[in-house]
Amino acid sequence: MEAAYWNKELTVEERIEDLLGRMTTKEKVGQVNQHMYGWNAYRRLPDGIELTEAFKQEVAFGDGMGALYGLFRADPWSAVTYENGITATQSAKAANAVQRYIREHTRLGIPVLLSEECPHGHQALDGTLIPTNIGIGSTWNTELMERVYGHVAAEIRARGAHVGLISTLDILREPRWGRSEECYGEDPYLAAKMTESAVRGMQGSTPEELKKPDKIAALLKHFVAQGAALGGRNSGPAGIGERELREIHLPGMLAGVRAGAQGCMAAYNEIDGIPCHANKELLTGILRDEWGFEGVVMADGVAIDRLLSMTGGDYESAAGMALAAGVDLSLWDTSFTTLEAAVEAGKAEEELLDRAVRRVLKLKFELGLFDNPFTDEDIAKETVGSETFRLDNLQAARESIVLLKNEDALLPLGSNYRKIAVIGPNADNIYNQLGDYTSTQPAGKGVTVLEGIRRIAPEGTEVAYAAGSGIRSGTPEQLQEALDVAADADVVVLVVGGSSTRNFDIRFDTNGAAITTEGVPGEMDCGEGVDVADLQLGEPQRELAKRIAETGKSVIGVVIQGRPHALTDIDSLCGALLCAWYPGQEGGQAVGEILFGQVNPSGKLAVSLPRSAGQLPVYYNYKDGGSRPGYFDLTGQPLYTFGHGLSYTSFAYEGLELQPAAISVKELVQGGRVAVKVTVRNTGETAGQEVVQLYVKDLEASVTRPVTELKGFRKVGLAAGESQTVVLELGLDELAIWTASMDFAAEPGRMRIAVGGSQDGDCTAELTIVRDH
Repeated sequence: MEAAYWNKELTVEERIEDLLGRMTTKEKVGQVNQHMYGWNAYRRLPDGIELTEAFKQEVAFGDGMGALYGLFRADPWSAVTYENGITATQSAKAANAVQRYIREHTRLGIPVLLSEECPHGHQALDGTLIPTNIGIGSTWNTELMERVYGHVAAEIRARGAHVGLISTLDILREPRWGRSEECYGEDPYLAAKMTESAVRGMQGSTPEELKKPDKIAALLKHFVAQGAALGGRNSGPAGIGERELREIHLPGMLAGVRAGAQGCMAAYNEIDGIPCHANKELLTGILRDEWGFEGVVMADGVAIDRLLSMTGGDYESAAGMALAAGVDLSLWDTSFTTLEAAVEAGKAEEELLDRAVRRVLKLKFELGLFDNPFTDEDIAKETVGSETFRLDNLQAARESIVLLKNEDALLPLGSNYRKIAVIGPNADNIYNQLGDYTSTQPAGKGVTVLEGIRRIAPEGTEVAYAAGSGIRSGTPEQLQEALDVAADADVVVLVVGGSSTRNFDIRFDTNGAAITTEGVPGEMDCGEGVDVADLQLGEPQRELAKRIAETGKSVIGVVIQGRPHALTDIDSLCGALLCAWYPGQEGGQAVGEILFGQVNPSGKLAVSLPRSAGQLPVYYNYKDGGSRPGYFDLTGQPLYTFGHGLSYTSFAYEGLELQPAAISVKELVQGGRVAVKVTVRNTGETAGQEVVQLYVKDLEASVTRPVTELKGFRKVGLAAGESQTVVLELGLDELAIWTASMDFAAEPGRMRIAVGGSQDGDCTAELTIVRDH
């Protein structure tokens, strides 16, 4: 008679309890471990793949396997290339081989979760790469992003994997941090809305959709405040208190929980002396007891083993500590492999082990893996790299690009420029526009900026190119070549910035972060493990820009970057300046279209651009202490602030109206909302998209409040001369604050409401929250 846990007619809970009751402690430990690197689980053969002895031993260790990370990962750290890795068309066969082996060689046949990195598209051979999050935030287009993340999920599921590890939770308040590119920006509200889009795109809107062949479980990282590392040093402590934690860093995960996220990854950092992987108040008290989260908490790579400094080097105690805090699934740790011994020694409670196993099993059941762990081996051919995804990816790249300045309407370029010089280290290097966590790319995939300009330039236009320098290196010969090319051109497009490009010469630590040498400049100057003290571009690029400007040619700057660099020197040399972030594999096409006016730029900065690292922090929503504090030797104002972005057309706002203009605390608690109505008109001669931004300033509060806070936005497209009435809503979530007694509540008082195309607000009104009687 077949065991009850295989019976589809029973509830998930009934199936879990039946299965759990049959499991030995060893089998339970197997389900909470994700110990091996997935690329070590197979060996590529001429006619397919074979599973390795290392994989089989890992399965035997726990008579099963909870999860397998990175079966399809391909990059310099994994050393997986097209010569030894698994392509899209081979993926489902490989995934099915893994599931088949586990079903046939374990007592209970529990399917394995296959987890994959997808911070900006699937990090696998043939995976489609979208703009990194810092660019995604600059689109301010949640609907487009939901479609894009849906494509990412479809590619991963078509290959046989089930869980997507996606960065959504880190807030960019420290741009020296190498992982800045993984943040949606500096604002918690914008980041929360983008997190919702990611979850809904990847999972759908209901738990039932997880079983569909184009959906995966979203596992959000990093929980929490990893972007607040002191000094911008990766994995450093977060020097924040509970108020900042709740106001700035927790809203993203709360939004993810409400959207149904199936998992999160604990952060490497510590808060007030407690590592996140040992923080029961965070992982259980807030996440589960307060918010009702029912998903899986995964450890970051070897992060549980980092607790050894608190346990005198004892792995069993470290495992017990993380398990008690609320970690359910390991990642490469030794500690969790000792859980059977830890339970026997009383260093970990079997009841807590059962709790973690239930959560892992629940996800497997909800993904439908017990009913069918296998994947149709033909789906990936049509899904991975589809034309529909390419077009949405191109649109995401277009909307992520921000026009920072445009003196004398230098852009868009007209047909009067017959010879264009394209100069700079980021003009013709596809890897430099893709960001960190990028898979090995085949030759010819993606469009560089140089190629995009050549595609879009009017017929008869000559486009000449010279690199001029590297990212952090350069030679006199490179510089002279660039000057010669510029001297013979009508206009110069200067493509500079940073790079998160990994190569096979870079060393990596055990969790895949790049290892850099202090004081030795490298071409990779951004990405995990690559933190900087100085936010200026590399000196060779600054010298290149200076010398190009001295030629007297008009200069259009295009900055490809993964962090907000201090662009003061570059900005002053350029008549027009585009911030393209890392725009993904379609980014060059998007840049070319914007330069020549085929596309009207619509991006708005999701993070402020500083003038100098010495200004930090420069985020827009600083606490109100009068005017923004400055310095004796430098203004306190950023070079370009959050929400800024120009267009080739202009927009006007009028008729701001609040309905109602006064609302009681009781009404807000009961679900009442304030409708904020405004009319936006395209006053120019070109169609364009405008981001309508709504900001709130609490004028009467029990604690100090920011000078302004984003609380609503919508992106609208308007033809020349067209107008549209936009309605945004404010409710309890937007109007309540964490009070002096640390309650989340709406307080009676006045609030200034500002609506416009930037945080300055084109229209303002006052809202009153009335005290209950």
